[in-house]
Amino acid sequence: MTIAVSKLSDPAVRDFVTAINAGDRQAFLALLTPDATMSDDGSDRDLQDWIDREIFSSHGHMEVQTEADSGRALIANFRNEAWGEMRTAWRFTVDGGKISRFDTGQA
Repeated sequence: MTIAVSKLSDPAVRDFVTAINAGDRQAFLALLTPDATMSDDGSDRDLQDWIDREIFSSHGHMEVQTEADSGRALIANFRNEAWGEMRTAWRFTVDGGKISRFDTGQA
């Protein structure tokens, strides 16, 4: 079962998924704190390099399956042109309405 993006509980996370699915890099970056960090499969990554490679240059798309922790933890089917589709887990740290960290990896 897929959860409609508009039904996601946390506004910053909802806008994060919306920006990814729209391919809107500018809107995506506007959601992040200036010092935002992220990890993929447990390893910290360079945020700008990772989002360009895994999301925007490869047309990333998220279909959210479940949410927990007031909308700050998601299980989603994520697909892009580089890797195809995989089941992924996402966890977000939100400070003042902006995302300061997100962690993702295979679920």
